[in-house]
Amino acid sequence: MSAANRPRAPRVDALRNRDRLVQVARDAFTAAGGPVPLENIARDAGVGIGTLYRHFPTRDALVEAVYAAELDDVTGSVPTLLGDLPPDAALRAWMARYAAFVKTKRAMAETLRAGWASGRIATPATRERITAAIGTILTAAAEAGTLRADVQPEDVTVMLLGTLLASTGDDCPGQTERLLDLVLDALRPRI
Repeated sequence: MSAANRPRAPRVDALRNRDRLVQVARDAFTAAGGPVPLENIARDAGVGIGTLYRHFPTRDALVEAVYAAELDDVTGSVPTLLGDLPPDAALRAWMARYAAFVKTKRAMAETLRAGWASGRIATPATRERITAAIGTILTAAAEAGTLRADVQPEDVTVMLLGTLLASTGDDCPGQTERLLDLVLDALRPRI
């Protein structure tokens, strides 16, 4: 392929605008807990609506990008957490980050479900990626002796999903944090 026929790399300002739109949409979806006008997202990102639609031609495309960014952030945070914290503390910090992911996902749930059902949004391997992240931390914690070695990562995924989907955190301040502490306590070695 000649240089003239090669696709151009995106401009730096275009990448910056896209990243800003995703971040503003993420914050807006989480704060609103429901649909947010795309015009508001464009305005808050400091771009015109045309720029938003150039990057994300539909609401589904924007929701998918926010979801993908959130999933990448939560699963990609494991190495840093394990590098900065003891494994059990890394798991607790990761669970708080995962709770934020679930909260953001809840705000986009209707659009995600409809997009997945219609095929407009690709079905991600979310559960597998989350379970793999948990498995990495559990392995490090078992080797350090700070968490039980007989726990399956999939079981922790199920516990977290049940905890986070059953608790809104809005009804009782601090409830989600208390429940995550209980999950962590269940994973500690038996005395």
